[in-house]
Amino acid sequence: MERPVERPVKRPAPVKAVITDWGGVLTSPLNDAIDVWLAAERIDVARYKDVMRAWVKQAYDGAGTNPIHGLEDGTLPTEEFERLLAAELLTTEGRPVAAAGLIARMFGAFAPVQPMYDALRAARAAGARTAVLSNSWGNDYPRELFAEVFDAVVISSEVGFRKPDERIFRHTLSLLGLDAAECAFIDDMEHNVRAAEDIGLHGIHHTDPDTTIAELRGLGLLP
Repeated sequence: MERPVERPVKRPAPVKAVITDWGGVLTSPLNDAIDVWLAAERIDVARYKDVMRAWVKQAYDGAGTNPIHGLEDGTLPTEEFERLLAAELLTTEGRPVAAAGLIARMFGAFAPVQPMYDALRAARAAGARTAVLSNSWGNDYPRELFAEVFDAVVISSEVGFRKPDERIFRHTLSLLGLDAAECAFIDDMEHNVRAAEDIGLHGIHHTDPDTTIAELRGLGLLP
């Protein structure tokens, strides 16, 4: 009787890079920053949430474009987005909200998450390539930190694509010179993680630094 032919086992490609979101991963949570702003300016919270819920649903689940979509892909100027959003808001006293500088005020309580930066530095020191991939809201990014941590920086408004568009992931991969299977992707928004996994990246849904760092360690990116 002939012995069956043993076929070689195809092993997964080693993970050689980590791509990470910025807001909510490398910063303190988005909702915490927004809550600080809402309280400081006495914004009508229910009104704000109604507006943002509708805009976010349109931007990520619906067809066409809306202010968030346009802000993130760079087709809507930041100042116009601020004007449109301010026009929808009121303070608890029924007063208008100032449009100029609105985005900076909204995210003013963002703070860097040092354990995540430390983990990325350690991964890079161990030989991994690193990239940040962010959907921009006209944010003032900490470029001085990025320069010492990342091999590539991809900001949606600068490249004309936004997550979860497949093209922005493939653009980031091309900058790293790697295939999707060789990269991990971290994001605090689950639909972005699923979109990355759909094209072959190792998705990590970020909920807290300890869990994400453990997942990076499990992929061999950290000792």
